Amino acid sequence: MFIVLIAIVWGLFGAMLFLNIYFRVRVFKVYKKLIQNRVEFGAAHIFNRERMEQEIYPKYPPHLRTDIETFVSHIRYSMRIATVLIALITLFGAILMYFK
Repeated sequence: MFIVLIAIVWGLFGAMLFLNIYFRVRVFKVYKKLIQNRVEFGAAHIFNRERMEQEIYPKYPPHLRTDIETFVSHIRYSMRIATVLIALITLFGAILMYFK
């Protein structure tokens, strides 16, 4: 049982590492386009759709809207995945501490 739990924790850690690299590559592709077009917005805009609609989208041409939306969705999705994986790693780590 102990070895299985260790394997699960290592597998989850590997999955988190792989997803981090994968999303970093995807996010940086879109981020590069946004930087080249001098698009600027803060973290508050990423987490608040209404604020993004009111303050950011009107400033920039419509063709950049898809890049901004893609960037924001990648950031949100990677944060959700990371949160789930960290919770699972913590859970299995707690179980390992209990069984040890």
